[in-house]
Amino acid sequence: MQLFYAPTSPYVRKVMACAHLCGIVDRIALLDSAAHPIRRDARIAAHNPLAKVPTLILADGTALYDSRVICEYIADLAGNDHLFPPAGAQRWRALAWQALGDGLLDAALLARYETTARPPEWQWSDWRAAQLKKVEASLDELEPQAPSLAVQRPTIGEITLGCALGYLDFRFAELDWRAAHPQTARWFDAIVQLPAMQATTPRDA
Repeated sequence: MQLFYAPTSPYVRKVMACAHLCGIVDRIALLDSAAHPIRRDARIAAHNPLAKVPTLILADGTALYDSRVICEYIADLAGNDHLFPPAGAQRWRALAWQALGDGLLDAALLARYETTARPPEWQWSDWRAAQLKKVEASLDELEPQAPSLAVQRPTIGEITLGCALGYLDFRFAELDWRAAHPQTARWFDAIVQLPAMQATTPRDA
């Protein structure tokens, strides 16, 4: 398998963390890419019309995207029985947490793009503030649930939330999200010690 990859993408981190947890990271070759909200990377676009990472290319040439689909494919391929619970309340809880983490990331990325991808004369401070309000609301929603989040046998929900919080540390340190969310901070400080999370910690080139 081949993965269009960016070392700072939280969605790529989510996929790679799942690959580590499933023990198949050595079966994935990483492909150089330069995904950008404005400038399309033709290498990715040849397989994914959205030209986004992560995009996974299977041996038969089939392309899978986005991170939600790729992570479930990896879990199924590896026979993992806990990343995506098969049925019942545990499954819906895991998927809801995944949606919360992905939504937090979507808002954080839009806030970042407002100042990194948009020319200064076109930037809209109210737009960025509205996206960061979504981030804050997501953290507030997560705080009372944090004590019930798993560490040692995480589902896709915990992995996504861990990657989302890691992205806030990486790109939005000024938010100091831990100050108002101590239970979430305690959980994050535990799950980030997993080898799968340590191996995928984002770093600027």
